Amino acid sequence: MSTLQFSNSPLSSISLSASPSTFRLLGATLRLPAKLRPSFALTTVYTDKKINSLKSQSLLRISCSAAGSEADVVVKEKSVSVILLAGGKGKRMGASMPKQYLPLLGQPIALYSFYTFSKMPEVKEIVVVCDPSYQDVFEDAKDGIHVDVKFALPGKERQDSVYSGLEAIDVNSELVCIHDSARPLVLTSDITMVLKDGKRIGAAVLGVPAKATIKEANSESFVVKTLDRKTLWEMQTPQVIEPGLLKKGFELVNREGLEVTDDVSIVEHLKHPVYITEGSYTNIKVTTPDDLLLAERILNPED
Repeated sequence: MSTLQFSNSPLSSISLSASPSTFRLLGATLRLPAKLRPSFALTTVYTDKKINSLKSQSLLRISCSAAGSEADVVVKEKSVSVILLAGGKGKRMGASMPKQYLPLLGQPIALYSFYTFSKMPEVKEIVVVCDPSYQDVFEDAKDGIHVDVKFALPGKERQDSVYSGLEAIDVNSELVCIHDSARPLVLTSDITMVLKDGKRIGAAVLGVPAKATIKEANSESFVVKTLDRKTLWEMQTPQVIEPGLLKKGFELVNREGLEVTDDVSIVEHLKHPVYITEGSYTNIKVTTPDDLLLAERILNPED
């Protein structure tokens, strides 16, 4: 029988124990029976403050993609342009610098996914969209990187930054892979799957099924209806789109003055299908101090 014990710890405290049988989250201590105990096996090996590997990824990845279709799709080597969005201000973090440059176990958050993409054979180039004052973070990390690294200026809104990065990609790229640099824990295996789904469909996005009950409310905070959780997904990045399709989407968005909150929404306006590749709940976006602490515990559970 599982037991849940609550303490008087503040809601802002998050901790995960080294023991796989218990963990503390938001002030609660959870103990699970052996057959249900999770494995926090994600570990990180550093060399000169660079992430070399994320081990036991299969323990944290949820299987996804349409059965049987993924094996038939080949994403060629050096055919993908990554647009790494690193120009946000990160005001909710309350730090003196944008959140993506804060240290996570001794390394800027933005460099985690930067190194992950740089090691993938499918990736030809990484276009970093960032303020010029932070370019040196990536310039200093280019040693040993076997992909081209370019820079583009961020725009006022996310879609403006994506468009800026799109303008800088290689004309021969077959896929554009857009990623938030504030998601440092994305797994190579998940990226591989969403690339294949993007190649197969034309547009694909990593996502996870919604865990919580979601209610629609009116302007006065009264419940209008309860949404069917089985149909709801939380979107993540990367989001993978064929360059020509994304350019057509931007033409429509710019012509009609539309605002979009994520990249595949641009394609949705074209009525083109977008496939959701089921990813991992550990692919969190570091937005608040609690997120940063949780990311540390995921990377280094035995500390």
